[in-house]
Amino acid sequence: MADSKTILDEAQEKMDMAVMYLDEALAHIRAGKADIRLLDGIRVDSYGSMVPINNVAAVNTPDARSIAIKPWDKNMFRVIEKAIIDSELGIMPENNGEIIRIGIPPLTEERRKQLAKQCKAECETAKVSVRNARRDAIDALKKAVKDGMAEDEQKNSEAKLQKVHDKYIKQIDDLYAAKDKEIMTV
Repeated sequence: MADSKTILDEAQEKMDMAVMYLDEALAHIRAGKADIRLLDGIRVDSYGSMVPINNVAAVNTPDARSIAIKPWDKNMFRVIEKAIIDSELGIMPENNGEIIRIGIPPLTEERRKQLAKQCKAECETAKVSVRNARRDAIDALKKAVKDGMAEDEQKNSEAKLQKVHDKYIKQIDDLYAAKDKEIMTV
């Protein structure tokens, strides 16, 4: 028989993972501001293995509109530049021989609305994951009652589960509001 604490902990862990995934997904949506996490998905060939750019170069944001990449090995300039051009980032890098600079262009109004819609969809997916975790936990609690758990304990656990669910839904809404504000700010 599963106890209510284990069921609640598993549900909370699933909800936590949904929020962490959402945070990561929102970080990769370009909002007109430079963020080094935009480069996370780009891999470069370094001595036969595919590695993230930050494993072969120093990556930073000198200002709000650009990302600077300073490779540790001079041979990596061409490789990094090609990887950025081939990526879905959609920005042409500038190479001056010492630093590769990526200028983040301002977004058009239409593109802002498109990105806000994309963020909303990501948030809805995260909310569905949180709700599914709650549903699975409630099903597990009902099964535990059949296996001998007290009904009072089940009701108390469901109330706790609902509070945890509400907390995570609020976190998702807060993440969305912050990202939407960041996208819509000109």
